[in-house]
Amino acid sequence: MTTATTPLSPETGRSHLQESLFAWLDEPKVPPTPVKALDPAPAPVIVARAQPLQESVPEDPPVAPVPKKKQDLSHTWVVAATIEVTPKIASIADYRGSFKASEGQRVEALDVYCDGCRRPYDEAKGSDCAAKIDNTHLIGGDQSKRAKRKVPTPPANARIISGGSINRRGIGAYMSGVSRPPR
Repeated sequence: MTTATTPLSPETGRSHLQESLFAWLDEPKVPPTPVKALDPAPAPVIVARAQPLQESVPEDPPVAPVPKKKQDLSHTWVVAATIEVTPKIASIADYRGSFKASEGQRVEALDVYCDGCRRPYDEAKGSDCAAKIDNTHLIGGDQSKRAKRKVPTPPANARIISGGSINRRGIGAYMSGVSRPPR
């Protein structure tokens, strides 16, 4: 195999791109300007006279405050449904997690609820969505006021035997069957 090389000209090659990188080396050197020594004389003391306060008049009229957009607190309604499908569509839905229903197919609604606050339609239809206001109802209320979990006390005649440590991270946990079912 033979490789031929030809010199690159600025018009055809990339060598013209390198010229601007080193242009600063060809610039003439300018000597730095000398710095004058600081005068050891003390700075003059400025005495200000007290003047009565005057109210300043703004030049432009004040700008009206921009009204904030009202937060949308409406519910997002979803339906839990039952749809009868063929075995082929059932396998697709199981694999992908979704499927396409045929046109005109009847769907039986099991439950209608808000996707945000998870409250049923008949309970929440006239109110604002609680999840868009404050989501603490989904985590069991205010965590600072919630009672802590109690550790069960063992019976009087029980003896506690310490076990070994369980590796739950890394490749060792994967190989030992912690993060996957054992074979």
